[in-house]
Amino acid sequence: MENINLNNITTDRLAAPVFEQRKLDVYILRLDKIHPFISGNKWFKLQYHLEEALSLGKKTLVTFGGAWSNHIHATAAACKINKLEAIGIIRGEEAGTLSSTLIQAKDLGMKLIFQGREEYRKKSVPEDISTGDHYIVNEGGYGEKGASGAATILQHCQEHDFSHICCAVGTGTMLAGLTNSSDPSTRTVGISVMKNNMALSAEVEKLLTDPAKEFDIIHDYHFGGYAKKTTELFVFMNEFYTHTSVPTDFVYTGKLCFAISDLARKNYFPAGSKILLIHSGGLQGNQSLGKGTLIF
Repeated sequence: MENINLNNITTDRLAAPVFEQRKLDVYILRLDKIHPFISGNKWFKLQYHLEEALSLGKKTLVTFGGAWSNHIHATAAACKINKLEAIGIIRGEEAGTLSSTLIQAKDLGMKLIFQGREEYRKKSVPEDISTGDHYIVNEGGYGEKGASGAATILQHCQEHDFSHICCAVGTGTMLAGLTNSSDPSTRTVGISVMKNNMALSAEVEKLLTDPAKEFDIIHDYHFGGYAKKTTELFVFMNEFYTHTSVPTDFVYTGKLCFAISDLARKNYFPAGSKILLIHSGGLQGNQSLGKGTLIF
């Protein structure tokens, strides 16, 4: 399997009409280009976990996620590259037909353990896994190591040039890392992809290295909840691709780009703002959509 190629990262200008009308200079950091499986922010959130697991001589990495989890998908590939065994504890009972995400994770060598939603909510690890040569990573890579890894994302662009840095938010790990490493004059803005997850701010604050640093989380663009989608979102994603040639996914980056476009339309950003969007990858999730839903 090919290795991560950070040299593939580009910072692309987005020439969408709404940004030009509102006199906004908007760019997107294309983390989705670094690897076909470990794309986007997943590598950054995993890198220090992987380093520690290897330094401790661990043989197996254990983590959590759902049937369409980008984190599960990326972890399986990252473990294969680093010659680690991988175990994914999957939310929900095993379906008769696995999602393409889980099929690919299995093909990459990951062992899957399914847990009912109540048990999964406790993030309980089976006893035979919780002992021995196992290294456990939280869902989405959440924690100090995940945030520290995410903080290195901004090394791949001129972060001090931007007035705003915006990203989609699941666990809050990347938002915390970006806030930690951004210039004090830069505002970090997170678009939550989950419905009414008001505990998210507290989860981000736990990972801040400087409690005085501020960030914003906007909860208005989840389209019904995590991994929920609507025709309006698909229409936007296709139009956005037509204008920018940037593919997005319906779980994270599609909602991010929709939100920033709508906020621009509503004059959330002052004219003259220079805005950076983080493309967090996750395009594999689009495989769950019907043929012809998206034009890319």
